[in-house]
This record gives sequence, C-alpha cells and structure tokens, in this order.
Amino acid sequence: MRSLALEIDFRHLRYFIVAAETGSFRRAAAALGVQESSVSRRIRDIEDQTGASLFVRHHGGINLTMAGQRFLHRARHALEHIREGAAEVAAIGRAEGGYLRVGLFSSLSSGFLSALFNQYDLRHQSVHIDFVEGEAHEHINSLRQFRMDIAFVIEMADFADCYASHLWSEPVFVALPQSHRLAYSEALTWKELDAEKILLRDTPAAGRIEDYVVHRMREAGGAPLIEAQRVGRYKLLNLVSAGRGLTLIIESESLVKIPGVIYRPLNGEAVSFHAAWAPKNDNPALQTLLSLARTMARDRMAAPSTPLNLKPSAALSRRPDPSR
Repeated sequence: MRSLALEIDFRHLRYFIVAAETGSFRRAAAALGVQESSVSRRIRDIEDQTGASLFVRHHGGINLTMAGQRFLHRARHALEHIREGAAEVAAIGRAEGGYLRVGLFSSLSSGFLSALFNQYDLRHQSVHIDFVEGEAHEHINSLRQFRMDIAFVIEMADFADCYASHLWSEPVFVALPQSHRLAYSEALTWKELDAEKILLRDTPAAGRIEDYVVHRMREAGGAPLIEAQRVGRYKLLNLVSAGRGLTLIIESESLVKIPGVIYRPLNGEAVSFHAAWAPKNDNPALQTLLSLARTMARDRMAAPSTPLNLKPSAALSRRPDPSR
C-alpha cells in the first residue's frame, strides 16, 4: 500500500474522477483540456497498480466496475482533503489564518502596541494571538528557541542571535507617594531625585538600569540611593504607595492606578522599544505583523527622546539592519 500511494498522484485521481463523472474518456479529456490518450493512459496506470479494472469500456463510453465505484468514493475524499490542505496553507501564507506568540514588556492598554494590535486584528481576524508578559531576557531566550515569534522589548535587551527593529519611544515617569514633597511638581529632574531612594526590581536587566540611573544622577551632581526588590513591576508600585521609595516607569504603565501613587514625567528621559524576532522564523503571520508595525512606526510622529541605554550593544552594532 505504501508504494501504491507513492505512485498514484494527484493527476491520476483527477483524471479518474472526471472520467467517471462524464462517462467517457473523450469527454473527460475535453473537460480537462488534454488529449484523450492522456486520460486513457492515466486510468490504465491506476488499473495496473491496483490490479483491478475500474471501467467497463464499450462503444458508448465507459461504466464503473464495482471496484471502480469503491475507488471513486475514496478518490473523491482524497482529492477533497488535498484541496482543503492547499487552501489552508494558502490562507496561512496570506496570514488569513495562523498563530502568533507575542512577548510583551509594556502594557497593551494604550500607546503604540494598543494601536498596532487593534489594526492587526481588523486586517487578520483569523490569526490567533497568544500574549506573554515577562522580562526581556526571557522573551529573547524564547525567540532563540522558537517558542515565541516576536517580542516587544526595551533596547537595553541583549539582541544577540536575533533581528531587532526600533518602533517607538515612551517617556519615563517617576512614581512617587501622593504625599511626597515632589508631588506638586509638574515634571521632575534628576537633580530633584538627589538622596531619594530609587526602588528597582531585582532582575537580570536591573544591573544595566542601575548603572544608567547612577550615571544620570552623578551627571546631575546627585548621590544615587538605589534599592533592589524581588517583586513584580506592579508590586513595586505598592511599595511606593507604602512610602518605601520612588521608582521609574514608562508612559504606558502610568495608566495603572495604585491608590496613593502619582506619576510625574522625568524631563528629557525616554526609552526606545524594539521588535525582536529570530532570523529563521518563517511564520507568515509574523511577517505581516512586522510589515504593519514598521509602517505605523514610520507614520508615528514621535518627539525627540534620549534612549535609556547609553550606547548600543556590540551585537547591535555588528548586525546589519534586516529592514533595509
């Protein structure tokens, strides 16, 4: 049966089905746009492979034998499965269907990501999307192992072995207790944060963030006081509410309302966000999302900002821009 399946191909099945439906090799050839001898030869090939006659041939045309009737039923099902499979693959190729696994660092509730996925949902309603919130290093590892298709992360992530494309920037805000002395300021500077305890999360990325905060504070002539906490991003805000210190967040996170916490922009500070993905990921849904994201990024009117990291990593400086 294995060799039989390999030798009877799609064309054999089509010729057989059309011949059975028209009751004539001649009429089948006309419907298929081929020579009558081609139809006859294909039918003979099947009969030789199966060892059974499929048609009774006579001057008026052809009639199915009992074996032919049984084979017609199977052939129609086989052809239908092939057509359904081809249609499904074509739909995935057009991103009309498919599956995307997306890593998030910032909130989906507002800003660039919210607009991006609203537009994507309108254009590709049949693509199922799974969102995973987590740290940048977790997402990058998942991309490398093809457990995730794309991640949206801040640029201080290590993009080695991944492609990355800058999409948007978000201002940095200071989260502070509502009763704090700086709560009445419309915007804050690094100098005003002198001697304030800055709470940071104890994560693999925290070291680079701490280095940056220390650098900026010293530039402003201040003395940095930093404390690492082993809690999630939003739990950190609860510590702020309890008066344990201040912390830094991005604009999209400022929509999270924590009783007793207010947000003030930090003058001149912004973080740049990138889309990151594995070079060998050929998911068509990924390609359509990247295309839409780049188009929206080009159209987005963003104010000049200072990226959070001081200089690009060696991996980024070596890698050619895949969007060119």
